[in-house]
Amino acid sequence: MSNPESDIILVVDDTPTNLAVLSEALSTAHYQVAVALDGETALEQVSYKPPHLILLDVMMPGIDGFETCRRLKANPDTADIPIIFTTALSDTVDKVKGLNLGAVDYITKPFEQEEVLARVKVHLELYHLNHRLESQVKERTAELSEALERLQQTQLQLVQNEKMSSLGQLVAGVAHEINNPVNFIHGNLIHAKEYITDLLTLLTLYQESTPEVNPEVREFADEIDVEFLKEDLPKLVKSMEVGAGRIQGIIASLKTFSRATDREFNETNVHEGIESTLLILSNRIKAKSFRPQIEVRRSYGELPLIDSFSGQLNQVFTNILSNAMDALDEAALSQNPGWQPYIEISTSVEREWVAIAISNNGGSIPPEIQEHLFDAFFTTKPPGKGTGMGLSISHQIITQTHGGRLSCEVEGDRVCFRIEIPIQQRLTPPAREPQTAID
Repeated sequence: MSNPESDIILVVDDTPTNLAVLSEALSTAHYQVAVALDGETALEQVSYKPPHLILLDVMMPGIDGFETCRRLKANPDTADIPIIFTTALSDTVDKVKGLNLGAVDYITKPFEQEEVLARVKVHLELYHLNHRLESQVKERTAELSEALERLQQTQLQLVQNEKMSSLGQLVAGVAHEINNPVNFIHGNLIHAKEYITDLLTLLTLYQESTPEVNPEVREFADEIDVEFLKEDLPKLVKSMEVGAGRIQGIIASLKTFSRATDREFNETNVHEGIESTLLILSNRIKAKSFRPQIEVRRSYGELPLIDSFSGQLNQVFTNILSNAMDALDEAALSQNPGWQPYIEISTSVEREWVAIAISNNGGSIPPEIQEHLFDAFFTTKPPGKGTGMGLSISHQIITQTHGGRLSCEVEGDRVCFRIEIPIQQRLTPPAREPQTAID
């Protein structure tokens, strides 16, 4: 409902008598009244103190009421103010012209006080009702937009979570299947090494105790180069032992990476998580036809074990490192032949926090893009190449789940993502597990 005491009505008329009559009638009805003697003055007043309704005379010196109305309706700030023309004209053509310009009504001179107040009251109520409806529509639209965004985010997170869960299960399954035969090989190599050492020792004793041997035996010994075999066979067994150990290390890294379904904080070795992620992405580090191999520069500090959801933390490393590799691939297309792409990873302890900085020389990020890096669904990648969820979910994992900080710093062609996480978690783990996504 309209409240007369708070409603401002601007009366525009070049005749003082008309101004006095209308002002008295409106003031008696408790409306706040402002007056203007011409269109230019009216436009100036409206610009610094917009009224809720305007009573506008048609015939005035300077710009007439029609032109004043046209200018008011052309201005977005004043277009919705209801305008009632006051005129002695009774020509239908003039009334139609005024209504076409945006006026809501006409009051014919001489004025009838009851008619003026009735029309003013009706149009003020319609004005306030329209504003309330617009406000409700905007509020409802905002709620629906927010709900739609949450729904889209939830749907995408569910898809990504299922994808990462399947990847984790696949990696864990492969690691388990490889682990058994590798352990068998590694365990038997220990005995094989001992047996070969014993046999070589025995062969040496035979050579020393029997210098003269059958010519056929000597011929075969020369053919297989026994002295070379005695020297090379231990090296061969050693390399097999190192290779088996390397496979065991890869399996351990795969198991570390696949821990994506942790439901409580666990003690986490940050460096192991980074290395396992680099292992998963190792194929993308290799040289391509359009660029050399990406150099991974490590500057690791002495870090304690930290409380974290290790699988989720690995997912953050995956998103950031994967984005860095995308940037380097794109930058390589416009670089000189001698350009060397690199990713630099440094870690340090800062009081009760662990800091991880991951930077690359894949080119700068404009400020207008930096502002939206962690917004959901924001991506600069072409359609089908990115979801816009990777960094958003990474930000959620670091800030909400781990109570940390995730930021981006740009200096020249160097982009650095900085992760800061408390060493010890004092927060209660969230009721639901944050989702994961590869952008």
